[in-house]
Amino acid sequence: MTALPAPSVALDDQLCFALYAASRAVTARYRPMLDELGLTYPQYLVMMLLWESDHQTVGQLGARLALDSGTLSPLLKRLTAAGLVTRHRRVEDERSVSIALTDQGRDLRDKAFRISEEMIGAIGLDAPEFADLKAKLRLVIERVSQPADS
Repeated sequence: MTALPAPSVALDDQLCFALYAASRAVTARYRPMLDELGLTYPQYLVMMLLWESDHQTVGQLGARLALDSGTLSPLLKRLTAAGLVTRHRRVEDERSVSIALTDQGRDLRDKAFRISEEMIGAIGLDAPEFADLKAKLRLVIERVSQPADS
């Protein structure tokens, strides 16, 4: 069994700060590319989900992005105003709103593909390292999302 890291209050010893700084750096790298598309980073995340699977409900998008409807609704209104998505109450459940890509929203996918290519190059990890990093980050999310007494 390997030893756990020693507790510390030094900033450079904190995983949380490394994650925070990495997240800010990655998001900052995205910003100029997303500005060209007219998207914010959260809007880009929604668009990626819709490019994966069109016609999702607000609830489905919120669950996948860990965002509540109060945060997601204004973001979706801006995407609608930009002509990238449509919002419709579902016939089978009027309490639920379905989000669908417009032709303009679908066309944006090809431009966004270049962003992914650029970011993969900027990070500079080979395929196994890239997969390993994502797996470790997902493990961190899973473990810290559990109640403390688990």
